[in-house]
Amino acid sequence: MSPQPQAAVGAPLSRVDGRLKVTGRATFAAEHDIDGVVHAVVVDSSVGLGRITGIDTRAALAQPGVLKVISHLNTPELAYRDNAGSNNPPGRRLRVFQDDQVLFHGQPVAVAVATTLEGAQHAASLVKVSYDAEKPSTDLTAAKADEPTTYARGDADKALQSAAVRLEMTYRAARNNHNPMEPHATIARWDGDRLTVWDKTQWVVGGTQTELAAVFGIPLESVRVISPFVGGGFGSALRTWPHTTIAALAARETGRPVKLVLTRRQLYFGTGFRPAYEYKVRLGSDRRGRLTAMTHDVRAETSSYETFTEAVLVPGQMLYSMPNVQQAYSTVPLDVHTPLYMRGPGYATASFVIESAMDELAHELGVDPIELRRRNEPDDDQSSGLPFSTRRLRECYTTGAREFGWDRRDPRPRSTRDGDWLIGMGMAAGVYDTVRVAAQARVRLDADGTAVVEAASSDMGPGTYTSQTQVAADALGLTMRTVTFRLGDSLMPPTPPHGGSMTMASVGSAVQIGCDQLREQAIKLAVEDEDSPLYGADADTVVVRSGRLHVKDDPARGETYRQLLTRNNRSHLDTLGSYTPAEARFSMFAYNATFAEVAVDARLGLVRVRRLLGVYDAGRIISPKLADSQALGGMVGGIGTALLEHTVTDHRDGRIVNADLANYLVPVNADVPDLRAIYIDGEDREADPIGVKGLGEVVHVGVAPAIANAVFHATGRRIRELPITAEALL
Repeated sequence: MSPQPQAAVGAPLSRVDGRLKVTGRATFAAEHDIDGVVHAVVVDSSVGLGRITGIDTRAALAQPGVLKVISHLNTPELAYRDNAGSNNPPGRRLRVFQDDQVLFHGQPVAVAVATTLEGAQHAASLVKVSYDAEKPSTDLTAAKADEPTTYARGDADKALQSAAVRLEMTYRAARNNHNPMEPHATIARWDGDRLTVWDKTQWVVGGTQTELAAVFGIPLESVRVISPFVGGGFGSALRTWPHTTIAALAARETGRPVKLVLTRRQLYFGTGFRPAYEYKVRLGSDRRGRLTAMTHDVRAETSSYETFTEAVLVPGQMLYSMPNVQQAYSTVPLDVHTPLYMRGPGYATASFVIESAMDELAHELGVDPIELRRRNEPDDDQSSGLPFSTRRLRECYTTGAREFGWDRRDPRPRSTRDGDWLIGMGMAAGVYDTVRVAAQARVRLDADGTAVVEAASSDMGPGTYTSQTQVAADALGLTMRTVTFRLGDSLMPPTPPHGGSMTMASVGSAVQIGCDQLREQAIKLAVEDEDSPLYGADADTVVVRSGRLHVKDDPARGETYRQLLTRNNRSHLDTLGSYTPAEARFSMFAYNATFAEVAVDARLGLVRVRRLLGVYDAGRIISPKLADSQALGGMVGGIGTALLEHTVTDHRDGRIVNADLANYLVPVNADVPDLRAIYIDGEDREADPIGVKGLGEVVHVGVAPAIANAVFHATGRRIRELPITAEALL
C-alpha cells in the first residue's frame, strides 16, 4: 500500500481531552455518579508489627447512618486464587481482613461504611483496636538481606586489582513516594454475582479486573473495570491495592454501591513507593579512562510478605563498554508495605550511582565528563551480544553540549561564582528499556465518515487520548476531529499496563495495524465497486486524505468514505487490530543526556537549579507537545529526587513521619525556572511498527546525577546520598 500522508503525527497538537479537564468534566474514579452510593473509610493499624487482640465497634455502630464495620472478625473467607498475570511481586499477598496479623504500620484492619462520608469518617475514628505489638524492623541498614541475585562477566576482582585507577564509593537513595494529584479511589457495585468497579488504575484488564476476579473467586468476565481518567500515577496504580478489594467487599457485605477514597496520608503506606537503596560500587580504568571493571553491591528494601525487585542492574550491564562486571542485588525484607515501580524504576536509581561514579572518575583523571563517556561507548550490548537497534547517545552528547554551552564550563570545582552563589554545571547519561507488549484495538468507521477506536488502556496524564487519535487519524486518512479514541473499560480490547513507557509502542502499534486494516478494507471495497471512481485502480496506489480516497498521482479520481459506504448500504466497517512484538533481534533502549546548572549558596548550603536541558534518543516523536510535557515533568521529578523527596520512617513503630505534602517536599514552580527538551531525529522500526521507543521513563533517568554532579562542580563537595540537603553541604 502507498504510504499514508502524515498530517497529525508529528504535529504539536493540543490534548483532545484538554477541554474536559480544564472545565472539570473529565470524570475521575471518585467522581462517577452512582445511584445509592455509600461511603467507606479504612481503619489503619497504629502498630508496625503484631497481632490484633480485639476490635470494639459498638460506639461506631451506634452512630446514625452507619451501616457496618467490617474486619477479620466478620469477613467470610475470600478465594485469593493465584493471580499469575498481575504485577504482584512473588510472595504471599496481603489478604485483606483474613487474619489477625499486622505486618506494617497503617495496614487496613477494619472499614466503616456509612451513608455519608462524614459519618464513615467519624465511625472509623470510634473503632477501638487493641494489639499485641512487637517492634518492627524498618531500617534498611540494620536488617538482614535475602540471598542476592547475581550477574557476572569476565573477572572483575582480578581486573580491579590490576587497574591503573581504582575508585570505591557507597551511594544511598532515600525512599520516595509517588504523590499523584488524584488520590487513589474505588467505587464498587455488585449486580448479583457481577462486579463493576470505577477505579484509579494503570492496568484495567490484567490488573484490577484480574485481581478482583482472583480475590472473590469469580470468572474474569464477571468483573468490569471502568477508568476513563487517571489523575497522575507515576507507577502507584500499577497493581491493585487492598483498598480496592475492601471497597468491593464492603459493597458485597452491605448490598450497596460503596465509594472508598484514600486520604493523602494513607497513600504513604497504602499504594507503594520507590524503595530506599544502599549501592556500593568499585570502578577500575586505565589512565586514559577506558573502563576495565565495575562491581555493584546493591541492597534495597522490600516487604516481609512479598519480594519486590526492579531492573536496577541493567544499566550497569550495558550502558558502557566494560569487559568485567560483577553485580549482586539483595532485597532486604522489612516490616513495611510492598514497594512498587516509580517513574524510571530501577534505572533512575542505577543512573544516580553509575553516572555519579563516572563523574568522580572523570575528575580523578582530569578528563571532561562527556569525553570520558565517549571513550567508553560500546559497539553492541555486551550483556546480550545483540546489536543496538538504534543508539544515538553520541548525538545527544554533541547536541546537548552545544545547546547548553558546555564549552564555557571551567572544569575546576568551585571556580565560578555569582555573588554569594557558587555556580556548577554537570551532566549525566540516561537509559531505559524499550518495552513492547501484545495489545489490541478495535476500529470502527461509520457511514457518516467518522471513526471510533477503542482499547482498554489508561491515561494517567501523558496524553494517550491525543497520541492514539493522531496515529488513528493518519492511518485512516481522517482529520483529528472526525476520530474518537476511547479507553479505560475492561469491555474494550485488552492492552498491557499503562507504565514502563510501553503504551505508545504497544497500544499505538495495535491502533496503527487496526486502522491500516480498516483503510485497506475500504480501498478494496472501492476498487471492486463498479460504481466507484476508483473501480479497477491498483489498490496499492490509493491513499486517503481528509476522509477521501483517491489515486495518489491522480487526486481528482476518488470519493469519500461517506459516499463509498452509503452507496454500498454499509452502516460501518470494523476490524480488530492486534499487535504482537516480534522476537528481539536487537538490543532496544531509549537514551538521554541531561545537563544541569545549579547555584549553591556558599554560606547556607542551599541548592537552586538554574536550568536543565534534556536531549533524547526516543525514536519517532508522535506528538511534540505531549513529549515536552513528559520531558519537563520528568525533569521536575528528577529535581525532587535529587534535592527534596525523602519519606521518613520512625523506626520505633514503623510510622511514616512526613505523610503529607507539608512535610514531604516536592518541587514547585519556583524550583523549575528553565527547562528545555530536544529530541534527536530518528525512528526505531526494529522496535515496533510505528518506530517509537517510549519517552515517559527515560526523561526522569539521569536528572538526579546531573544535578549531583553540578553540585560537586559548584562546591567541590561530593554528596553520595539523595536527597542532597543543605546540611550535607555545610
